[in-house]
Amino acid sequence: MGTSSSWSLFAALLCLLSLGVTVRCDCTRDGMEMEGGDYTLSRNLDSGSLMIYRCKDGYYPYPELTRVCQPNGVWKPLPKKFKPQKCKRVECPDPTVLENGNVFPYQYRYFVGNETSYECYSGYTLRGSSSRICLKNGKWNGSTPICSRDSGDVCPDPGVPPGAARTGNLFGIDDKVKYTCNNNLFLVGSSERVCQENGQWTGNEPACYYKHTYDTPKEVSEAFGSAIKETLTTTQSLNDIQGGRLIRISKNGTLNIYIAVDISESIKQEEFDQARNAVITLIKKIASFSVSPNYEILFFSSEIYEVVDILNFFDAKVELNAVVKDLEKFQIGDRNTGTNLNLVFTTFENKMAFIQRQVGDEAFKDHRHVLILFTDGAYNMGGSPLPTVARIKNRVYMNHTEDKQAESRDEYLDIYIFAIGADIFDEDLQPLTAGTGGNHYFRMSKIGELRETFDEIIDEREVVGLCGLHRDYETTYDKESKRKRYPWLAFVINKGAKTKTCIGSLVSPDFVLTAAHCFTFGDEPTDIKVEIEDGQGSREKKVKTFKLHPKYNVEGRRNVGVAEFYDYDVALIQLEEPVKISSAARPICIPCTQETSDALKLVGESTCKQQEQLLLKNQLERLSFLTRKDPLVAEKDVHAKLGENRPACIRKALLAPGITAANETIAVTDNFLCTGGRSPQRDHIACTGDSGGAVFKNYEQRTIQIGVVSWGTHQLCGSTDGLIESTDDSRDFHINLFKMVPFLSENLGDDNQDYTALKFLKN
Repeated sequence: MGTSSSWSLFAALLCLLSLGVTVRCDCTRDGMEMEGGDYTLSRNLDSGSLMIYRCKDGYYPYPELTRVCQPNGVWKPLPKKFKPQKCKRVECPDPTVLENGNVFPYQYRYFVGNETSYECYSGYTLRGSSSRICLKNGKWNGSTPICSRDSGDVCPDPGVPPGAARTGNLFGIDDKVKYTCNNNLFLVGSSERVCQENGQWTGNEPACYYKHTYDTPKEVSEAFGSAIKETLTTTQSLNDIQGGRLIRISKNGTLNIYIAVDISESIKQEEFDQARNAVITLIKKIASFSVSPNYEILFFSSEIYEVVDILNFFDAKVELNAVVKDLEKFQIGDRNTGTNLNLVFTTFENKMAFIQRQVGDEAFKDHRHVLILFTDGAYNMGGSPLPTVARIKNRVYMNHTEDKQAESRDEYLDIYIFAIGADIFDEDLQPLTAGTGGNHYFRMSKIGELRETFDEIIDEREVVGLCGLHRDYETTYDKESKRKRYPWLAFVINKGAKTKTCIGSLVSPDFVLTAAHCFTFGDEPTDIKVEIEDGQGSREKKVKTFKLHPKYNVEGRRNVGVAEFYDYDVALIQLEEPVKISSAARPICIPCTQETSDALKLVGESTCKQQEQLLLKNQLERLSFLTRKDPLVAEKDVHAKLGENRPACIRKALLAPGITAANETIAVTDNFLCTGGRSPQRDHIACTGDSGGAVFKNYEQRTIQIGVVSWGTHQLCGSTDGLIESTDDSRDFHINLFKMVPFLSENLGDDNQDYTALKFLKN
């Protein structure tokens, strides 16, 4: 051991002597071992290589989180014999800062798994958690315990979080409290809070973090989601009481989103892939809402790699799919070793300046700006970004601080920092955040958690009006994932005169749409069962009533050569209780409603014709419907033959059993869409159990129902697999919902009923 150490020092000395002739030296692994963990190297032992230490959950590397190989072949920081590298048990901040009460048990330090209890002195009442447990992420579970008394103060006692100290014990209007952290902890949140007339404190509750403390995906999704969801919807939240963001985009307003991802050497390839996928998930989630943001998306190290230019959004329409494809294609390749965080903010500032010049100062007032950065904050080029951030604030706020009478514009700018990395430079990053209400600074231990975080940023129960919202980027294909991909899916079981099983679609929390031929004369609501998930995991729903289209008559054209006539083959089932909205249960969008216009991003007073022209604009329109297949369902791909393609398609109806009419239009009216065949693409064909299912189209991140599966010319399906392809002659006919709007509007749009009505368009 002594020989190895001596040789390492000798090798380092030789390296130093040779530096004059530009010889770079490799580092060695001597003394790099870590008790209880391991490490990774970004460039093996080459000069500039970053060593990142890793420990299992509940432990953290000590005394260093990372080391860098210097050109002289020496690691920085240099390992010390008396402080060997090891994994230490995660510690939580000291909870004994509780005022007017006691903490049990008293300990010098509190580690993962330690539990504490809280008790207030006589005359004081406990608010918050009466007991707490130290978690693996270095935080206490529950909420900060506070011992307070009813003293008539305007604001409640804001308490003292673990590891902190507070100055200020008066809680009247305009009174301030200030927080600092003890020992080697740092403050996250508001260091100063002011009591307001409404009895609420400004800012958000502070917390004291160790370097090993991080936020869980659930915490981040709740905090980030409560802020960002209000930026993305023009509808009123169901929970607007307090604490949440109230940023909304007016109809003539504009939302600009700037995203930057650190790809400097401290970020591994795997982490880059995860970050890129997370950004894709985020913009798909944003696409679910009723506003269409403009995007600036870049990756950075010492240079800027622009993937999406926000200025293109002002010059021409940019499709979301093109943005996603550009992100998917981008690869980092060879990276420079430096990191220039200031260049990122300078780029964003320049884009804002160009937009302001292009639209003018008055229009720029309606622009809201959201900056989202993913970085560890270790910049070594370009200087501090703080002056640039100050200029951005000045531009967006429009010098309102100089005019005390001017309305505050703080809500027009949000800067979110997602601090990700082994060794985060919190003191450099926290001052860069901006925005009112809610947390804007997050520490993540694993970049892979971001996708899950962004997927959960919306509480689906609070955005009931967003029809067609779904998740088509799930990485697994189990039953739960299928439910989230098709959250409007319902199964209809009729045990009346003739047992029938059909598929339906949830079109509002109270109604399921299906085919009229799924019912027979004499069926009662008690004969019908509907299977659909809801927020409580319930599956079987009782039926209050059902209604078939009044013009549906299966025998209506028997005397002219059509044994079974399926025109107007639609029915609505009203459930006894509305479905609880969740990620696994949400209505699909249906034609000619305001909800669908919002999903299609149609601005102003839109029309039904506009929706139809957008959704059925091609003479060969790709659509989908579902078939039962383990697990749950599978998706069938078909093409509606429209315009000049339609006559040849519907002519195949004459080959169906029971049709002797000479003219196909007797069996196939203008109310039907026609799919199937092998040319120009080979379609899937419908099976018996597919009846009543939605024929749908995905538009960005929303699903719009175009039709209802009705009948077909050939029975090609077996009993085991519904994914059967069409033959040259087989065709399917689906009821076109654009032709059924009067029936839908009459039953779903009546504000005088005891259910949530949809808003149908006037035109």
